[in-house]
Amino acid sequence: MKIATITVRDSIRVGVLTEYGILDLAEAYTAVIGNNYVPSYLLSVKEILRRGDEAYSLIRKLIMEAPKMKDEHTLYYSYGEVRFKSPIPDPQKILCVAANYYSHTRELRSEVPEAPYFFGKYNNALIGHEENIIIPRSSTRVDYEVELAVVIGKRGKYISSNDADEYIAGYMVFNDVSFRDKQFPPGWPERKSSYGMNWILGKSLDSAAPCGPYLVTKDEIGSPYPLKLTLRVNGEMRQEGNTEEMIFKIGQLIEYVSDGMTLEPGDIIATGTPAGVAAAGKPYLKHGDVVEAEIEKIGLLRNTVIKENR
Repeated sequence: MKIATITVRDSIRVGVLTEYGILDLAEAYTAVIGNNYVPSYLLSVKEILRRGDEAYSLIRKLIMEAPKMKDEHTLYYSYGEVRFKSPIPDPQKILCVAANYYSHTRELRSEVPEAPYFFGKYNNALIGHEENIIIPRSSTRVDYEVELAVVIGKRGKYISSNDADEYIAGYMVFNDVSFRDKQFPPGWPERKSSYGMNWILGKSLDSAAPCGPYLVTKDEIGSPYPLKLTLRVNGEMRQEGNTEEMIFKIGQLIEYVSDGMTLEPGDIIATGTPAGVAAAGKPYLKHGDVVEAEIEKIGLLRNTVIKENR
């Protein structure tokens, strides 16, 4: 299943990609079930994840029955009729892993970490497919990082790597946008700050977490290894890698970060990026650039870069 949070005529809806278009789950429920009282969880991807099998069973029923109603009801939208938001607009946590691809550590001349190194982002950073990446007034070195994002589907703590898969709902394309002139203190790396990098301003400004266009449930993907990742800027290939390159695989990441931290449905874990970032010598993003991050079996995430007006 490919599940999206969309805006239709300023109304936020949950849709599922089908052969007929994007199925509006709330409208489909009214048409198929014959009840105007729509379950509240059909209006929130995070709540669908919380409901689990109950919600998935109902959605499958709607997908099967809705085509019989499409001539009498407006149930489907084309891509051009909707605006995509982040599939999970309201996660409790956005957890990102630094330096988790061998090729990326080599290009930055970094040591291979002994354990996963996590930092966080916040909801203000989330944007969806075709929404704009904003270059803030006080930054000029804006970078891109294509990543496979894991979405948690079940509440858990102290999760072993062997059991991690049962806590995964699915996957998304994620772009870890970075503001390098804010992330690295003046003089870095020759003159290192005793407090390290500025992860908050370097990683969590507005629009720093494009993701989507949809959440792809894990049953459609199978094993997440190997999956090809690419990122293009104005059609030029900047990044090309494979999830097999991860230093710490997804199960290890979930085991590590859940050691004392409860993971909740809708939490996002971005799993790192391959080589090719601007900080390693390629051009930084500029006004008007079109960034396309793509992952095999999951989809293509496109965003235009806009310089913030003064």
